[in-house]
Amino acid sequence: MIVQKNKLAKNFIMISICIPILTVLCLSISLLLPPLHFSLPNIQYTFLRQNKMIQGFSTIFLSIILEAFPFIMVGTILSSMIQIFVSEETLTKIIPQNKFLGSLGAALTGLIFPICDCAIVPVARRLIKKGLPLHIGITFMLSVPILNPVVLASTYYAFSNNIYIVIIRGLLGIIGAMIIGNIIGSIYNKDTIFKNKIDMNLQHHHKHMGECQCGCGHSHHNLGKKHNLRSIIVEIIDHTTIELHDVGKFIIIGSFLSALMQTVIPRKYILLVGHDKIYSILVMIGLAFLLAVCSETDAFIARTFVGQFTTGSIIAFLIFGPMIDIKNTLMLSTTFKTTFIIKLIFAIFTVCFTIGVLVNYLGFNGGLIL
Repeated sequence: MIVQKNKLAKNFIMISICIPILTVLCLSISLLLPPLHFSLPNIQYTFLRQNKMIQGFSTIFLSIILEAFPFIMVGTILSSMIQIFVSEETLTKIIPQNKFLGSLGAALTGLIFPICDCAIVPVARRLIKKGLPLHIGITFMLSVPILNPVVLASTYYAFSNNIYIVIIRGLLGIIGAMIIGNIIGSIYNKDTIFKNKIDMNLQHHHKHMGECQCGCGHSHHNLGKKHNLRSIIVEIIDHTTIELHDVGKFIIIGSFLSALMQTVIPRKYILLVGHDKIYSILVMIGLAFLLAVCSETDAFIARTFVGQFTTGSIIAFLIFGPMIDIKNTLMLSTTFKTTFIIKLIFAIFTVCFTIGVLVNYLGFNGGLIL
């Protein structure tokens, strides 16, 4: 009975992902065909398939989805494997305890352990509770989703093999995460940021709203009891399937809103805001927070704004989104105090906004045509 429910759940997950994509794909194909005319007695139906707005929407939406899909698959599989095979104890051992080296080591951990941003909050929370210094834990939480190799690869591909955007995203992401981590570490003690002292063993057995829906926020110490390859593969597939649903729905929503914004809003108004060195950054940071797109695919959405928004605003979008968004805020709210979350978000906003302003006013465009 349980197996049947799991199969039904997986089928529902895949259908919920595929139907919107197939619907828009069929619509897009129909738009490429010449207009059809059906003549009936006294009635003539003309299907207007050359509608530029609908065609533009479909093109943008599909281009984001189709280009991002391979990176979603690779990212979710790698993230699932990391969550299963790598424990928090391993991460704690490889990160230096020295203040500077610890922050730098935490910032660079993402290059080795590509953890998705939807899983990073539960992992970072447990690391802090297990004794990792707060400033190192915050740096780890903010930088790992940016330094994820899949994220860097998707950024490189999305921006037409532009290595400068990849370097500036990674470098400024590291610097920003270290600054924010040390700011928060100087303000708070790790014993004062949690709502209550809940036993972590109890949390492990009771899934809360704040855990990632993919379940990847849990350590799988029971894996050691399963010595056969089949059980390991099944667990990886289970993680990947559910995480794909969690990530997939956000990329679909984000792609939809991005395409809608660029086709419904008149271009002159987009350019009016997008070319302003300050307002463009505020708008893109707001989008990053609300869209809550996975860091492995956000570059494809950011790419669609090239030529319409400033380079600084696009860089701010690429750095701010992986650090904090609405879904990660909800995860944080289940364990951390509200005042801590507000100050953390404010620190992230301030640093990312400053980075965007500096990029704009220093004239860096990273090879983008604006």
